[in-house]
Parts: sequence; structure tokens; C-alpha cells
Amino acid sequence: MAEHEHVRVAVIGSGFGGLGAAVRLRRAGVTDFVVLERRDSVGGTWRDNSYPGCACDVPSHLYSFSFAPNPDWPRNFSGQEHIRAYLERVADTFGLRPHIRLRHEVTQLTWDTEELRWVVETSQGTVLADVVVSATGPLSDPKVPDIPGLDGFTGQVFHSAQWDHDFDPTGKRVAVIGTGASAIQIVPAIQPQVGRLTLFQRTPAWVMPRMDREISGAERWLHRNLPVTRSLRRGLLWGIRELQVGAFTKHPGQLGLTEKLALAHMRRAVKDPELRRRLTPDYRIGCKRILLSNSYYPALARPNVDLVASGLREVRGNTLVASDGTEVEADAIVFGTGFHVTDMPIAQRVKGASGRTLAEEWRDGMEALRGCTAADFPNFLTVIGPNTGLGNSSMILMIESQLNYLVDYVRQLDALGGRVALSPRRGAVDRWNDHVQRRMQRTVWNTGGCDSWYLDANGRNTTVWPGTTAEFRRATRQVDLEEYEVLRQERPRPRAADHGEHSEVAV
Repeated sequence: MAEHEHVRVAVIGSGFGGLGAAVRLRRAGVTDFVVLERRDSVGGTWRDNSYPGCACDVPSHLYSFSFAPNPDWPRNFSGQEHIRAYLERVADTFGLRPHIRLRHEVTQLTWDTEELRWVVETSQGTVLADVVVSATGPLSDPKVPDIPGLDGFTGQVFHSAQWDHDFDPTGKRVAVIGTGASAIQIVPAIQPQVGRLTLFQRTPAWVMPRMDREISGAERWLHRNLPVTRSLRRGLLWGIRELQVGAFTKHPGQLGLTEKLALAHMRRAVKDPELRRRLTPDYRIGCKRILLSNSYYPALARPNVDLVASGLREVRGNTLVASDGTEVEADAIVFGTGFHVTDMPIAQRVKGASGRTLAEEWRDGMEALRGCTAADFPNFLTVIGPNTGLGNSSMILMIESQLNYLVDYVRQLDALGGRVALSPRRGAVDRWNDHVQRRMQRTVWNTGGCDSWYLDANGRNTTVWPGTTAEFRRATRQVDLEEYEVLRQERPRPRAADHGEHSEVAV
């Protein structure tokens, strides 16, 4: 008879979603939980992404928890090191350290239908949990394209989320693959050091000015001593973005002025008309995530930078061959090619009540009730689940809404009493997703004429929420039990005292 630790809730991941879940559980009186983190420290994507120039493109006072305000953000848009330090402080301030298990990678989750609990296998042993919260996030597993001949490249190769800090770019010929949010920060950060930088651009991005500046000491003093000023600043940042949502979700035609501003931003920095032509997108602004940078275009205009307006097709030795036939010699390759967003790797490790994995359940596209729970996966909640992403505001707002749902979910289980689980009804999941996809049809993400990482392999947008953050908060304020089937254990479960243990059970 093997003994395994048994907890009320197991949280997977220690980024914003995982730490936020831990804080909210504690504040709701739930202390019997663990946070399972595969790395050796907390921080999630802000721990992993430490490439040169890494920073957030959402204002700091909005990109933080409402229950953990930080009056001392140094800039409007803070860098990776400040955000990671903030998350470390959250872990300390709210007493989360005793709950966090570092270097515990979850290898398999299996629903035990008889015992109504999850068997959570990790690299350090097995944990039994009544409820599992998957907070692995969509930006946790880097995506590197399968490029023929890449194995034969003799230089250094790494993804932006796995930056090799032993790599010295000084004087080297560096190829950067991709033009997303990471690449536009990396290019200007390393351009002054490299001998030659070649950027492979499959699709040009819309880039807007980054309204960044240092936050003055007087402002920080006010935010520390007059908390209302903090709240007002956050509220103003939130309100502006809420007002913008309509253009993205209902009236994409209104985005023409924004496009003109972006083109003027390019013209100021890029004088070469041919380079401007190759940098000008042919799709509606907002269809892909709008990028913010004041240094990207000036870097591309420097004499030691080349733009290849094509994707990387193959590698022959140390020669990179683009899809248009362009050949470039390189000493190092940096992939800024994004993450597994619409095909979350954790889904392959989660086996539900039917015996199928979540990846199998989602083979035709991700879908979940209110972005949180999936049919046939009782007591399993996802933070930043399907259709909970944002195109223009702070993901922390969406995370906090999902945490409201999580806390009410646990409260409902407690109110039902006994050994119990909630399993989303298939009809409720279908109705919710039909509602989301109907609203999605007229959004810029579906009509803007681009192929973005918001779309899955079937061309369906399973990533973004087609509404305001206020609408989503209302939709996730509480659990509607009519949308769930209540599962109860058929036979009484022996009390922990029968085993002489309080937190462990025999299996």
C-alpha cells in the first residue's frame, strides 16, 4: 500500500496565474494546496524569458494584481527583471513559499472516477488532489519550426525564451527568425553589438510608438502614500483600453486612423522607400497583436542590419536559405517564433473521466466552459484557458476573473458537502463556445486578412476573448450549477483518521 500526499487543490505553474490562484485560495480560507513548478524558481514566462530588451507591452500599473499593487514601478512599461521581482515579492508577501514545490514537473494527470480525485504524477513523486488548477499559461512552451538542415548548423541556436546568456553576439553574424513581440525587442538590443544582423520576416508587423518613460519619484511617493492615486491610474489605463475594444470586436473599419499613425511612425524612422514597402503590412491593424517599439524601426535602418522579407526555408551548413531563395551566412540563429498557444503541451498529459486526454478532446480545437472547464474533466480548471486571451489590454484582468470563478467553484464544492465533483455538461460547453464563436465572426482577428497565432490549425480563433474585460468578469463571477453535472462517490470514503494520517491517503 503506497502512501501519497492528498491535498484539496493542486495548482500547476507559478507565473501570474499560479501565484494568483494560490493567493486567492488562501484568502478564501483554503490552505490545503500545493503549487507545482517545474523550474527552480517562480515567475512563469517572466522567469523563462530573459532575452536582451525583454519588457512588457502593457503598462505596469495595469499589468499587476489588483490585490497586490506596486507603487514603485520604475517605468510605464517595466522590464522583465522588475516583473519577475514583483512575482517573487508576491510569493513572499502572501506566505506562499511553504506551498510551492520547485522542480516538480507534472508528467501525468489522471482522473480517478471511483475516488473522485486527480492522481498527479510529478518528477518528484505523486500527489492526490480533489481539484486541479492548470496555470501553465499559453506562453510557456517555445515553438521552434522544423527547418530542414538545422541539425547541421555549427553555430549557436536557441529560442528567445531559452536565451543562452553565455552567447556573446559581439561582431558575429546573427540571424533572427520572426518579427513578433520578442524579436522587435531583441533586434534593437543586440544590433549595436553584432557584426551583421539578418532578420527573417515572414509577415510584417504593425508597430506603434511605445509611450514609455520613467515614473518620477514624486509619482511613486504619491502612489505609496495616497493609494487612491494608484487606483485612479490603474482605472484610467483600464478604461482607455475598454473603450478601444469595440473597434477590434465590432467595427474593424474604424481602425484606419490607427493604421495611419503606425505608418507615420515608420516613415519617421525608415527613409528608404523599398525598406518601408517591405515593412508595410497588407492586413488590417489589430489582426495580429499590435507591437509597441520606438527602437525597432531605427535598428532596421542601421547599415549592419538586413531584412529578408521571407521565412526561413532550410539550412545548408552555416548558410540560411529563405523561402524566396535569399542565402545568408550566419554564426548564430535566434528563433523568435512564439509558443504552443493553441496546442498546449500540458493537454497531452491530462487524462479525463472518459480515459481520453485533453489533447484528444481538443483535437478539433480548444473549447471550455467560460474559458475554464472542459467536458469530461471534472474538477479541472484552466487559468488562461480557451478564448480568454486579449488583443489590447492586460491579461492580469482576465486571470483575476478566472480566479473569481475558481474560488466560487471550490465554495460550491464545499456547500455540496461530501466527496463531490463538478463536471461541465457537454451542452453547456457547446452553448458557451457557439456564443463566443458567433461574436468572433466580425472581429478584426477573424476578418482582418491575416494568419495569426490566435488561430488554430483549423483556422478557428480559440485564443482571444471577443469582448471587454468587464463582460468576461460578469460571465465568470460565479459558477452556475445548472451548467454542471454533480458527481458523488458511490461508496463512502474512509476518513483520514482510519489511516492514522491527516494529509495522506492509502492507494
